[in-house]
Amino acid sequence: MNFVQRMEKWGDTHHPKWIDFIRIVLGIILTLKGVQFINNMQPLVDLIANSGFLGSLSAGLLAHYVVFAHLLGGLMVAFGLLTRFACLVQIPVLLGAIIFVNISGGIFQPHSELWLSVLILILLVFFVVEGSGKLSVDEWMRKNPDERPHKHKWG
Repeated sequence: MNFVQRMEKWGDTHHPKWIDFIRIVLGIILTLKGVQFINNMQPLVDLIANSGFLGSLSAGLLAHYVVFAHLLGGLMVAFGLLTRFACLVQIPVLLGAIIFVNISGGIFQPHSELWLSVLILILLVFFVVEGSGKLSVDEWMRKNPDERPHKHKWG
């Protein structure tokens, strides 16, 4: 058994249901942040360009990755669908937010989102290890393999 399989087995056997509610709230927060970024796309692009990360040319592409990761990944985390993968996709976004955006603004600045970003990063790492839990699409699919859509042969 390799490390990833052992981590998944441990996470699946040590998962109380109340943690699922934290996962759902985390997914909702990520999704709402993605919606906020869509509504303020140009400030997000400017923020990424001003951070100097990968140059200003790729700032638009990186901004779209952030929005896509938050929207789709947040929904996947909330529903418990491929939770570990969705959290892994979010971790670089949060690391970038902490390193390039929030720290430069200062920890004790008014309206600083550094603490929220750090908390969300910790929760993402936690759910990479812990997995989706009992109240999730993943668990439903594990328990009901015969109810999944199957490919049909026509003809």
